[in-house]
Amino acid sequence: MGDCRRHRRDGGLVDSPPVVSTPGFSLTVAAVLLPTAYMFGPAVANAVTRWLTDEGRAALMLGFDLRRSLRYYLLGWLAPAVLTLLGAAVFFAAFPRYFDPSMAAFADRLAGQAGQRVDPALVVAVQLVAALTLGPVINALFAFGEEFGWRGYLLPKLLPLGARRAVVAHGLVWGVWHWPLIAMGYEYGFGYPGAPWAGPLVFLVFTVSVGTVLAWLTVGSGSVWPATLAHGAVNAVAGIGVAFVHGSPNPLLGPLPIGLVGGLPWLAVAVVLLWRWPTTGAVTTQD
Repeated sequence: MGDCRRHRRDGGLVDSPPVVSTPGFSLTVAAVLLPTAYMFGPAVANAVTRWLTDEGRAALMLGFDLRRSLRYYLLGWLAPAVLTLLGAAVFFAAFPRYFDPSMAAFADRLAGQAGQRVDPALVVAVQLVAALTLGPVINALFAFGEEFGWRGYLLPKLLPLGARRAVVAHGLVWGVWHWPLIAMGYEYGFGYPGAPWAGPLVFLVFTVSVGTVLAWLTVGSGSVWPATLAHGAVNAVAGIGVAFVHGSPNPLLGPLPIGLVGGLPWLAVAVVLLWRWPTTGAVTTQD
């Protein structure tokens, strides 16, 4: 009976064969394959829906015009790092007892994984450089699976409802899509306050906030590529704040952008964009 309860709770994530297993860290096959497959679901849905409805290749949102959309690509590349790191700073300013500039806990985790002491500052520096250079591009290969579905298909279909409603609604759908993963322990784990219901609800704030920024990039450029780059950049930089954590902060608050406090800069930008967004309009694609 105990094993059955554990399987239901973990969804096979813990009991799946390990890819990496060290005294301080374990990564299973399921933990790698499930979210990867999940990310391509919306793209597959886009393709299947177009086939079933005979839409074909109309308005695919895959055009690439760097000269016309340069500012959207630059913002997609750099803004996620600024907003995410600012969110971590806001969290640590609000809860200074969780901030450790020496990164002692992070250093211990690194030592457990590597079997020897590793300079945590060097690791963070490498992560930050990667997040600002190749990280967004590499992660965009996987982020495209979601962007082609959510911003490339669902958002344009919802725009006739009104731009603001469409942006918020598609962000909510994007968040609900992640609920099964959150129930399996992704993002917030299992032991957070209000589990298991609070995590999925808090995550909606994140997806609406980030989704608004990604929608703005898509509508402004007429292509999913700036949003795909931005999505990859978010994934590249999101975890850096954890290196400075001391103790056990409430993950529903931060320091990651999926927390209510860590995500405040994203929310603030989303509110401004929605406030200034024209009430009507459609996407002019680059196709």
